Amino acid sequence: MQVRAVLASVLAVALVLSGCAQPDRAIAPGGAPQPVQSSTPPPAPTPSPHPTLAKPPKPPLRPLPAKLPTGLRRNTGVRPVVLTFDDGPSPAWTPKVLDQLRAAKVTATFCVVGSEVQRHPELVRRIVREGHQLCNHSWRHDLDLARRPVAEIKADLARTNKAIQTAAPGAKVSFYRQPGGRWTSEVLAVAKDLGMRPLHWSVDPQDWDKPTAATIGKRVHSAARPGSIVLLHDGGGNRAATLAACPHLIADLKQRFGITRLR
Repeated sequence: MQVRAVLASVLAVALVLSGCAQPDRAIAPGGAPQPVQSSTPPPAPTPSPHPTLAKPPKPPLRPLPAKLPTGLRRNTGVRPVVLTFDDGPSPAWTPKVLDQLRAAKVTATFCVVGSEVQRHPELVRRIVREGHQLCNHSWRHDLDLARRPVAEIKADLARTNKAIQTAAPGAKVSFYRQPGGRWTSEVLAVAKDLGMRPLHWSVDPQDWDKPTAATIGKRVHSAARPGSIVLLHDGGGNRAATLAACPHLIADLKQRFGITRLR
């Protein structure tokens, strides 16, 4: 019996030593060794490189001509003058300009920006309803539009006309005015293809530079001649000075020459 007990003890010790000699294995309840999971996570796979797609370079802008191209409308052709208002419609200033024109019983031409037409279609409808004319003044007043590829020019002007027609179905858009007066022969051709005549100006009091109302009035008075096309602004910034100047300059022009619509 003692011999058997000793043999059993030796066997037990041997089994324990056998398990401890394999640190990478665990003994399952059934006695079969199982792999021990490593606590270190495997390295993340290296992402395969993706080629960077380079944007094609934009075509260079055409140079502006040394002088204004021929064919621009710069005079009414009759004694009365024309008032034009650019860069609207603006909810802050256009309604007040319209109120003054209605009080003076005169009409004007509004050169509207397509993105502003889209934002304020009700003002376009009021302009038409009160007997004023509309002029396309590009989608976002891009000063370099006339220097861009012809396809871009056409898309811009057509988009603006579409916005105007959506706001005021059936309204005529007989004229186009290039932002900044930076004309090229290409933009003239596009405007003509879309049924619009190029509208420039002959009197610019530079109200966009925010002079005082008195200065705006003096500049218009000094520069105006029979048949002048007067450039003013009802959008694109704070037009308080223009608004303040309008009653006097409208009365002055009306008394000296008369004020008419473009034909």
